Amino acid sequence: MTAADLLGRDATAMAEAVRSGAASATALVQASLERVDATDGQVNAFTAVLAERALRRAAQVDASLASTNGARTRELPLLGVPFAVKNLFDIAGLPTLAGSKIERQTAPARADAALVRRLERAGAVLVGALNMDEYAYGFTTENSHEGPTRNPHDLTRIAGGSSGGSGAAVAAGQVPLTLGSDTNGSIRVPASLCGVFGLKPTFGRLPRTGSFPFVSSLDHLGPFARSARDLALVYDALQGPEDAGHPHDPGCAQRAVEPVSGVLAQGTRGLRIGVLGGYFHQRAGAQALAAVDLVADALGSGVSQASVELPLVEAGRAAAFLITNAEGAALHLDDLRRRAHDFEPLSRDRFLAGALLPAAWVARAQRVRRVYAEAVARLFARYDILLAPATPSAATPIGAESFEVNGHVLPVRPNMGLLTQPFSCIGLPVCAVPVWSAHANPPDLPNLPIGVQVIAAPWREDLVLRVAAALEAAGVAHAPVAALNSEKAPA
Repeated sequence: MTAADLLGRDATAMAEAVRSGAASATALVQASLERVDATDGQVNAFTAVLAERALRRAAQVDASLASTNGARTRELPLLGVPFAVKNLFDIAGLPTLAGSKIERQTAPARADAALVRRLERAGAVLVGALNMDEYAYGFTTENSHEGPTRNPHDLTRIAGGSSGGSGAAVAAGQVPLTLGSDTNGSIRVPASLCGVFGLKPTFGRLPRTGSFPFVSSLDHLGPFARSARDLALVYDALQGPEDAGHPHDPGCAQRAVEPVSGVLAQGTRGLRIGVLGGYFHQRAGAQALAAVDLVADALGSGVSQASVELPLVEAGRAAAFLITNAEGAALHLDDLRRRAHDFEPLSRDRFLAGALLPAAWVARAQRVRRVYAEAVARLFARYDILLAPATPSAATPIGAESFEVNGHVLPVRPNMGLLTQPFSCIGLPVCAVPVWSAHANPPDLPNLPIGVQVIAAPWREDLVLRVAAALEAAGVAHAPVAALNSEKAPA
């Protein structure tokens, strides 16, 4: 099997090939760089390609394998695997853009972000930075500075956001692993629309050191992958207390590593699973609801037959809106005063609105958030796992201002995340699993994926990943590489 063939498989298979000598890290990284070169004119997932750095790092991996001490290198779980990160992660030598024009003028980062360092310590090789919504404020990655990222399964449609480049790069087969951020759904929305696996860990589980903030009290970092076992492998490599000698993320819980890769085979045995209704049923279209039904049917007898109501969900989402708007505006207030013309118009207007919010509203939103979190925590006394659609619909056309759900016309940018936002607000761990249900697509749409959220109580990433692995094993959730033209798109 050639390195190019391996690139179509998952990271676990790639690492095993390098470990066994069937492929070199250099060949694998070169294949990734060639795939990016051949396809990114169509997809526009990357904002920077780090070919020289990546090949140098891959050569170091190969040299270490060939040395007398190669046994230790062979133990690395992500040996030689190429990956890329949303461009709000610090990469040594590059300005940290966060999808903006303004940050292009900042000094290059002095060091890699904490999670980038951890993946490279696990043997992975960074190949580039990825497109996103400006300052992570959006759900479409229609970035006016870098151009829109296009959905690899239909290049006329959005990839989702704000981590759209991260979802699209995996779906396009450019890399098997990426990192993104999720404040209100920015991992789960692209995972849903691009048909890949995405994990939003518990708030505070992973350090955010070396990443550009959006809303510090809501921001999460997490991985995208082509398989559930890859997601678990990467998540295990990312875990752990802050690295000694580096700046500290005050939001990181400093918990010890709690590995999950070894428990995936336990499946769903003994889990109490509920399907969320009410709010989540009313705001999801036919394809999204059909995807949840497929998942629930595959999980079998452990699923409650009665739909579950999430208490105070609308109040919780409203609180998240206010907190996001206020904290995001406060972070950018100086630039809004001095350089408002350099923001994307839609981001600028929302930040300006946030700057005008009364402090009493924000204080009340934080109180509502606490009450909402306590109410949802009581629900987990009865259920181990909750299921909900990840997005109301499949990917919408690039440039579309609105979409229709159950007779209601909704603006795309704020509402593609209306089903994810209620869980970010209270920091729950969620895995978005990709479901393909062609029979549920409207006749005028191509066969597009849509995600289902698998949700658990705080710190129970092991449960959501067990369910994701079970659904993949059952053939219900899978993340195929998009059938892109291998030639470059015309300039």
